[in-house]
Amino acid sequence: MSLKVPKANGLQLFKDGYKQLSGLDDAVLRNIQAVSELSDLVRTSFGPNGRNKLIINHLGRLFVTSDAATIIREVEVIHPAAKLLVMASQAQEAEMGDATNMVIIFAGELLKKAEHLLIMGLHPSEIIKGYELACVKALAELEKLSTFSLPSPLTQPSLASALKPAIASNSCSCRYAPQSQKFNVDNVRVVKIMGGSLAGSKVVQGMVFGREPEGLIKKVTKAKVAIFTSALDIAQTETKGTVLLKSADEMLNFTRGEEQQLEKIFKEIADSGVKVIIAGSSIGDLALHYLNRYNIAVLKVLSKFDLRRASRVVNATPLARMGAPTPDEAGYVDVFETIEIGGDRVTVLRQLSDGDEGFDPQSPGGRSRMATIVLRGATANHLDDLERAVDDGVNVIKSLMKDERLVPGAGASELELAKRIEVYGNSLKGLAQHAVKRYSMALEVVPRTLAENALGGAEGNEVLSRLWAKHEEEGGATWGVDVEAETDGTLESTSHAIYDSLGAKTWALKLATEAAVSVLSVDSIIMSKPAGGPKVPQQAGNWDEDD
Repeated sequence: MSLKVPKANGLQLFKDGYKQLSGLDDAVLRNIQAVSELSDLVRTSFGPNGRNKLIINHLGRLFVTSDAATIIREVEVIHPAAKLLVMASQAQEAEMGDATNMVIIFAGELLKKAEHLLIMGLHPSEIIKGYELACVKALAELEKLSTFSLPSPLTQPSLASALKPAIASNSCSCRYAPQSQKFNVDNVRVVKIMGGSLAGSKVVQGMVFGREPEGLIKKVTKAKVAIFTSALDIAQTETKGTVLLKSADEMLNFTRGEEQQLEKIFKEIADSGVKVIIAGSSIGDLALHYLNRYNIAVLKVLSKFDLRRASRVVNATPLARMGAPTPDEAGYVDVFETIEIGGDRVTVLRQLSDGDEGFDPQSPGGRSRMATIVLRGATANHLDDLERAVDDGVNVIKSLMKDERLVPGAGASELELAKRIEVYGNSLKGLAQHAVKRYSMALEVVPRTLAENALGGAEGNEVLSRLWAKHEEEGGATWGVDVEAETDGTLESTSHAIYDSLGAKTWALKLATEAAVSVLSVDSIIMSKPAGGPKVPQQAGNWDEDD
């Protein structure tokens, strides 16, 4: 006869305020539900026909965008499982700068498919094993799908075809990027000027600042440039003193020494041949007087990052002391001018390139690696969206510099992977094969979402059926979704030059699978009481209103 030991009732393991959720229903399925809601939120914004979201953040700023990275950055997600997806999407943004939406949609779909298996009784570890096997197979098959690489050196048409899918949702034109194995994203700057239309946008080989020069000199050509990080003013003493002036002469001579000292410094700068000064701090009135007297143009740039970029454009060394620069420290600019774009006056620093009027091959300036895209648009939100499109395009170039291979776009690669992984799943033994097959079904979400966003839900299902039929045929691996529905909603992506970056696709599959596996491997959530004092009670009206 065994002795039954009574259990203590109400055993408290954690402090008051802790919340613990465990088990299949409370933890796993709830997590999947939260992740599904997040993926459904951004799913309608996927592809060239994606819908915009109107978001007002905690500061009251308004965003109208279909960019997933911006949406999840401005929407404060507090659910811990959904945060895992947000982190995976942010990792994709940092690594590739593109396909952030695909990470969230695919991870959400993987978890929706896993939900059916969990309810049927499959253990999470079997699903995780199947998903990991399917991911390895998908990455191996994706390498084989790469049928096209960008030519080296790059040409404008080939680069335009690679950039088209990345910026298709924000009708933006493609421009040729300079040749370099190490393409620096920071070398492409964007200046937004309200007014006009996108067709009025242009590229300046150099930098554009949204302010006028401080002095009277507004235009200089073929000039030496000095960059100072310090203030152009009389040095202030550390301690304050009292000066007793006894006569009018003393009063007149009191500041004469400072004036002479300042004049001597600016005369040395002018004698060294400097015609343009870029200052990183304040410019005193007296300093401005002498700069105007010596016909030196002066521009104030308060951002230290912009100051560094300006020094790269003119090839100068920023100086921390006020004085004449040495020949090595001074830079050179072909054109420094103030122009009017729309109603705004901006200052342009540019180096002339071959084909420009007044170009001199012997010029010490050389070709600038820095380019500024001046964007025009009717509203601030439209300009912000265009800036994000340019940012996506520039990041695609960066990823193509690392790996120039491309795979068929328009959802063709995902559907072909789904077909091949399903065949692979049928060849496996054990319970993991069910998860592998669900992985192949989840890959369908990309072409399905493209079709649904472009043509509607009912038509989207029909397009997907037609695509499956095309992919079963010999040589049908490149058929994708035709978002313009010119024929039956399908097209051959390679003949229409629709490609996706292999690198971005690889990272998206990896990160989405890792995020889904992380959520599935959680069996319990333990949340402590949030830190902080009592909440301020919300009043009905404004606190300052009289009753």
